[in-house]
Formats: sequence, structure tokens, C-alpha cells
Amino acid sequence: MSELGKCTTTNPALLAWVEEMRQLCTPASVFWCDGSQAEYDALCNLMVEAGTFTRLSDDKRPGSFLARSHPSDVARVEDRTFICSRTKEEAGPTNNWAEPEEMKTRLRAMFTGSMAGRTMYVIPFAMGPLESPLCKVGIEITDSPYVVANMRIMTRMGQSVIDKLGENGTFIPCLHSVGAPLNDGQPDVSWPCAPDPANKYIVHFPEDPSIWSYGSGYGGNALLGKKCLALRIASTMARREGWLAEHMLILALTSPEGKKHYIAAAFPSACGKTNLAMMQPTLPGWTVRCLGDDIAWIRVGEDGRLYAMNPETGFFGVAPGTSRQSNPNAMATIESNTIFTNVVQTPDGDIWWEDMGVPAPARGIDWQGNEWQPESGTKGSHPNARFTAPAAQCPVIDPDWESPAGVPLSAILFGGRRQTTIPLVNEAFNWEHGVFLGSSAGSETTAAALGKAGVLRRDPFAMLPFCGYNMVDYLRHWLSLPGKTDRAKLPKVFFVNWFRKSDDGKWLWPGYGENSRVLKWVCERVEGNGKAVETPVGFIPSADALDMAGLDLPAGNLDELLSVDLEGWRKEVEDIVAYYTKLGSDLPESLTASLAQLQQRLASAS
Repeated sequence: MSELGKCTTTNPALLAWVEEMRQLCTPASVFWCDGSQAEYDALCNLMVEAGTFTRLSDDKRPGSFLARSHPSDVARVEDRTFICSRTKEEAGPTNNWAEPEEMKTRLRAMFTGSMAGRTMYVIPFAMGPLESPLCKVGIEITDSPYVVANMRIMTRMGQSVIDKLGENGTFIPCLHSVGAPLNDGQPDVSWPCAPDPANKYIVHFPEDPSIWSYGSGYGGNALLGKKCLALRIASTMARREGWLAEHMLILALTSPEGKKHYIAAAFPSACGKTNLAMMQPTLPGWTVRCLGDDIAWIRVGEDGRLYAMNPETGFFGVAPGTSRQSNPNAMATIESNTIFTNVVQTPDGDIWWEDMGVPAPARGIDWQGNEWQPESGTKGSHPNARFTAPAAQCPVIDPDWESPAGVPLSAILFGGRRQTTIPLVNEAFNWEHGVFLGSSAGSETTAAALGKAGVLRRDPFAMLPFCGYNMVDYLRHWLSLPGKTDRAKLPKVFFVNWFRKSDDGKWLWPGYGENSRVLKWVCERVEGNGKAVETPVGFIPSADALDMAGLDLPAGNLDELLSVDLEGWRKEVEDIVAYYTKLGSDLPESLTASLAQLQQRLASAS
């Protein structure tokens, strides 16, 4: 192991870039990260001394820490996220675009001297197992030790990546600064950032490719291996190289008879991906194993099937709502060696958040560092509070979660938060119809992005904030897959909705572990023996198709969950038409045909 902070690379391109950025940002020192435990411990101690971290009780959460961000720095900033492709058309109508050289000129001015008085950390990291054919190496430069600690959990980081890079290997440059230089003698703050949202920039240059992020220290804005590289930049690389970078969980579902199916699922942020990925099935004898809860890289294997791989090594999960009831395996995962951000600190050195499933402490310190009591009438945790935990600690992690080849997919699910209209589950008629379902997916917004929650927005493939190029070309890329392999080997496609409510506002479906009943039907459909009825919106389970043994569902709920609300679907179609219009006139003919066919089927069902 190298001496802490020392450079061990001989890669001339990397050395030259780091030196260029040092001269631009003018840090007080440069620290090369090796990913070791000793380094992690030293950085955590440094942040405890600086007030960025609070060490939690070793009796409660050994090896764990609490951080509190600035109130302006709590979520993705989609309006400050840019795709700077050569032309605006390449970025498409769903992305913010700026001319690349103009943006670089603007950013160079902002990064000039931005790390004064701070340490510049050089983070070598890899997305995907080092032996994987899809593995991508990034180098993140940052002035945030919080970012370094989180990146060690979320990525394969350190000397092993430098070794893989070697002398001639290529890397994706990722430059990050919190945008808070320190003058001589100026005291630091516990969470440095640019508090004015107008001074935050998360910028992607697909042609380089490279990433520049300024002003935010939070989550995917600053952990540049996550949404920035593994989705926005990777999606552009995947299109060129013939694979897919997707906002999807990966799980393995095994029946009592030992039949194992791998399933990928795309839901918008904070819509239950982590809960589903780690689900404890309520059906006797069925098991779920987790391979990833957020991102999947998918390629066509030598046998013609689609193989999925999780490029990350950790979970950056939403804390509020995570409980022993909703996700006991996540709760077990975060018992130790976890970084918590923007949750309540309890007097006994533990943490708490809303809907944790345990009584609130009589008093505590809230996410803004203020004294807090449950009766105060304010939330103690931010709605987008997070935990960062190693995937290897998950008690149901799949043995093949780090397989360089990935795992073969039997099914792909789309979904979102929809209180009305969308049934519990429906199966696409064919691949093209499945892409249509993904392209028209809508969900009610959550706190994962800044803005008003509860507003319905179209989120194709749950990739609206993460697609690094024109969404129309992205959909065309998905539609090209039958031409790359035997159509019969493609996964079956389904749409699910755990979030339907009755007219009086009550949940129609219990969700969580009971979702295994839906996944069982999905597997039966893959195997060719699940019962279904054909409807205008796809194949829906027949009245006796779902295994309801042991579930005391109120009378009428299942009928409503599996019904097709014709009037609601006609309004849905109107909204899809409006969204397609926003995407532009060159929408793939297959999608407009699927839309027209849906309209015809709904008219015929009148």
C-alpha cells in the first residue's frame, strides 16, 4: 500500500490533467487516494474534527457517521444540470443544453482558484467490476473529503484502479469543487458549498467525455461516478458501443422449486427501487436476492440474451420511509459502516427518521442542527435524507452481484407512483409495446429532486433526468435491440404500480413483501404458464392468476387493481400525446403506431 496521499501512477495523461487542474483550482495541497481503510479512517477523523461528521455510537452504529448539508444543498438540481453536446439537437428537448466551449469558458472562470485553502483529492474509481467488458475508469478531482468517503463506498476506488489504468489506459475526467475557497485565516464551515442555486453547475461533455461539477457537495451532484458517469455519460457511450446504461435495479427471484429469474426494474427516484431490490417475499419458499438498487448496465451476451450488471458497490438510499416493515434488509445493511446525511441525531448517539417504524426520540437534533422534538410540528429529517452503505453488507446480496459478465434477464419492469388508472401489473404485447410502455411512463414527483412533490410528470424509462443525449434517439436505441439478437431471447416487459389508492385515499395494495405475488406471476408469464386476460392496455392477470394465499385483502380491492379504467386511460392517452409532441416530430414510427393502436383498442372497448 502506498503512503497516504502519494501519487503512484505513471500514466502521463492522468499526471498532466491533474497538474492542469491543480494550476486552475490552486489548492493548498494535492492528495492521491488509494482507497485503503487507513485512508478512509483518517478522512473520517478529519471530518469529525471539522464538524462535517458526527461519529455515531459504536454500541448503536459501529463505524458510522452523520452529516448535515446546507439547506440549499439537499437534492439533485435538475435545472442546473447540463448536457453540452456539440449541438442542441443531440442533447434533445428533455435536457438543458449549452454550447460546449462557451460552458467550459464559464466553468474555467468559476474553477479558477476554487480550491484555495483546501486539499485537492484525486480519486481513481471504476464503475463495474475491473474484469468486466463494460468497466469504465473515472478520475474524480474534488475538494470535499465527504465525497471521497462516499465514493469509497459507492465505487471500486483506489490503487487497484490505478493498476488497471496502467501507463496508457484511458479515463473519464471528473472535476468537482464545492465552490467555497478559503482565504488565509478564514474559518471553514461544516458543509461548504455555493448556497446560491444559480452558482451550482453539473455539466456533462459527452464528446470528451468529461464531467464538471461546481457548487454542490450533495449526492449525485458531487459523487460523479453515480448519475453523472454511470447514467448520463455512460448512456452516450452505451449508444455508441451497442449496450445500455439504465436507471434500474437488478434482483434475482427464486421459486421453491429452485427456478431462478433475474429481473431489472426502472422506477423514478424514491419510488421503491431499493425496497423491491431487497424485498422479503411473503410467499413461502420464495427468495429475493439483490444485485443492485439503482443502476444497471446491460449488454447482449454471446447467447443472445440481455445481461445486466450493477456498476456500483454501495447503496445511496432514501432514509425516510425505510423501516423494518418496508425494507428489513436495508435496515440490516445500515447497522454499521454507514454514512447518514440529513437525518435526526438521537441523544444516545444513534439516528432516526420519519416512518422508521420505531418511536421518535423524545428529543434530538434535526437535519439542520437544531434542537428538535416530535411535537415541534416540523420534520426532523429532510424528505431526501440518505444513507450510504456498502452493498456487500446487504444480507440478501446475490452471490453473482459482482460477476463481470452480468446476469441474464428474464423480465424488465417499468413503474412509478400513480394513485389512479394504472393497474397493479400489465404485460406488454411485444417488445415494441414494451418500449412504448417505458416511453410513456409517468410518475408523481418526490423529494429526490428540487421542486414541488406530487406532480405528475412523464419520465421515460425513469431516465428523464439521466439520459445523456436526445431522448428520441434513446428510445430508438431500445427499439433496435430486436435487430441485434433473436427476438425470442429478449426479456418480457411489464408495467407495475404499487401506489393505487381508493376514492377515499386508502392504499389498495399493501406493497413491500406482498409484491412477491406480482413477481411470481411475472415469472409464470416468462415460463409460459401464467394466466392472463388480454385488455386494451396489455395482458393483465386473470381473477385467479395471482397467488393470494394468506393475504386478507379488502373486498373489491383486487378487482379495482386489475381493472381497466377506460375513461382514465383515455385521459392518459391525451397526456401521452401531449408529451410525445414535446419530444418532437421525429419520434420512432413504432411508438406512434403503438399509441394509435392503444387508442383504437380503447375505442373498441367502449
